[in-house]
Amino acid sequence: MSTNTDSTYGVGSSTLGSGTVERHDHRSSTETKASTKTTEFYVFLAAVAAVVITALMVGQDENTGIDPFGALEALQYITFLAIGYMVARGLAKSGSRENYTN
Repeated sequence: MSTNTDSTYGVGSSTLGSGTVERHDHRSSTETKASTKTTEFYVFLAAVAAVVITALMVGQDENTGIDPFGALEALQYITFLAIGYMVARGLAKSGSRENYTN
């Protein structure tokens, strides 16, 4: 019996003595860590919390009545943080692997 294995994903096929091919679709690793196990996830949550707290704490100026850091600006910064988080996850997924644990 001969075996061919794609080492990238741990996927292989084997040829039995009678010439039939049996395919084994078994992956030995994930693409990357789960998002909740990464530091960028917790940094993202902390940064979003900081933006929300800052937007709530900074109020209107008593003299002008203008809110220097309002809800729209806070949403804009949260959007920028989300984009940065997605880019960071994409870069992390581009070349790392984590073995499955049994």
